[in-house]
Amino acid sequence: MRETVYNSSLAQQALTIASRSSATTVNGATVDRHVLDNAFRSVAFHIHAGTITDGTHTFAVEDSDDGSSWSAADTAHLQGSAPELDSTSSDTVHEVGYVGPARYVRVSVTVGGSLTSGGTYGATAVLTGGRREPVLRS
Repeated sequence: MRETVYNSSLAQQALTIASRSSATTVNGATVDRHVLDNAFRSVAFHIHAGTITDGTHTFAVEDSDDGSSWSAADTAHLQGSAPELDSTSSDTVHEVGYVGPARYVRVSVTVGGSLTSGGTYGATAVLTGGRREPVLRS
């Protein structure tokens, strides 16, 4: 079988696309690297920004061994760095990878600064390097 991006990766929603305009921390969806017994070795988070008018929107990657106790991922396990979005970040895409040992990962975003209308953005997790190829999808 020919190796393709489709056959070797699986995309999952990591953070729902939404407008965020109040100071808060939003935790994204739990991404299970063993989904459908694929045992993926790495995850790339693609953070896609729509319109960002004000405030700061600071992303972080978190990991967990059990899916319930979360902590900031060790920077040694990250490829690139999680972005901080502001009014200069409209219509951009950012990537940060995770290659650590934890089974569960997620992104979180802390919204702060001077906020009126905030910004619209979301994130997708692309899992790759799985035990099975083509990856199992259902």
